[in-house]
Amino acid sequence: MKPYQQITIQDCGEPLVAIPLEKFAVEFPHAYQKLGAPYHLSSVDSPYYLRQSVLDRLLIAQLQLQENHPHWKILIFDAYRPVEVQQFMVDYSFEQLLKQRGITQQSLSAEQHQSILTEVYQFWAAPSLDPATPPPHSTGAAVDITLVDQTGTLLNMGSEIDEISPRSYPNYFENSSDLIEQSHHQNRQILFQVMKTAGFQQHPNEWWHFSWGDQLWAWLTNQQNPEENAIAKYGRYSS
Repeated sequence: MKPYQQITIQDCGEPLVAIPLEKFAVEFPHAYQKLGAPYHLSSVDSPYYLRQSVLDRLLIAQLQLQENHPHWKILIFDAYRPVEVQQFMVDYSFEQLLKQRGITQQSLSAEQHQSILTEVYQFWAAPSLDPATPPPHSTGAAVDITLVDQTGTLLNMGSEIDEISPRSYPNYFENSSDLIEQSHHQNRQILFQVMKTAGFQQHPNEWWHFSWGDQLWAWLTNQQNPEENAIAKYGRYSS
């Protein structure tokens, strides 16, 4: 169990709503859908839904971004994620690490299996069906995002979304003397600041992951201000 999963959840019952994609940048088809992730035919079984109040804050972040960078947009990579898709992506990420290291399932020792799974779980929440420990994206309160400029070009953040490596830590490039790496950090800071202004919390291991109202958001809020005593407003979404 991760520390934030000890946070109490009192789901407010707010619905999932479709993200107005015309207001943001987005890539089609969705990256996980291209991999074969098991999305179903339900209207909300899609990567482009959020809880209403989370969406409201994301729209505020977009406006905040354009105050200083007209015509730039937040690119929405992923938002609501069913637990089945979470399981699919955990399995996929595990298999990719095996390939990178030249390890086959047949030669995998128990120790290697646990070590690689631990790496995966630094970046992917366990696909739990327990109501007390939902994956953040399965609550509809978390979003994975980056930025595009006025030409629609992705800003270089120094690592890809979902990359399992220390480069994904938000402040990885903070103290670099390399000018290119300094620009990566500056781009990440622009993203962080507009999301912070809208009330979001950033995942400690992922520059792209932000949430509002879930267990991780409440835990980080309480870490920063112990008197806040925040609780999670959203549990795992079920229609």
